[in-house]
Amino acid sequence: MKKLSLSSKILASLAALSAAASVAGLGTFASFTSSTSASQTVSSGTVTVALGATGASTNRLTVNATGIVPGDTIQRSVDLINSGSQDFGSVTLTTTASPTSLLDTDATNGLQMTIDKCSTAWTEAGTAPAYTYTCSGTTTSVVASRAVIGSNLTMSNLSSITAGTTDKLRVTLTLPSAAGNTFQNLSSTISYAFTATQRAATNK
Repeated sequence: MKKLSLSSKILASLAALSAAASVAGLGTFASFTSSTSASQTVSSGTVTVALGATGASTNRLTVNATGIVPGDTIQRSVDLINSGSQDFGSVTLTTTASPTSLLDTDATNGLQMTIDKCSTAWTEAGTAPAYTYTCSGTTTSVVASRAVIGSNLTMSNLSSITAGTTDKLRVTLTLPSAAGNTFQNLSSTISYAFTATQRAATNK
């Protein structure tokens, strides 16, 4: 029997593969298809707490007080504004002092702080910087009387929890009558930091 040469074997193999591919092609067929799609826009909200314009009756917190003696009070008005798109879950206040002195470190005889809100704008009187404020509407306690320095103090009864609303606040500092001679010729700079936390998560 005559042996096939190498080239003949290769040609025979290619012919066999071609035939197999032709047979396999007989088994292919078209299929029906269908598709659909959708798109969704997701946008995040904003949590923004702000104070009123500095230098106006909407924010007197930057107005200094000098020459105080035991029994004196310091009143300053400030607007607390929810200028974001979402309600707050809570608002807290942290007060610090730098430079510091016995005026803020003595929690009993040092400066005491209260914060109230008025349902309408406060009526401002007095000669700058010795302002006083009266409320023609309803006065509500926001922070009860306590030592001036505190961390994450809860602010109660705020309307500005709701987005787009403003609270009219009055911050009052008092140097107690019991403050003795050791409180003379001292100075403290009090800083107020308001922190708003987002509302509780929900379905959207």
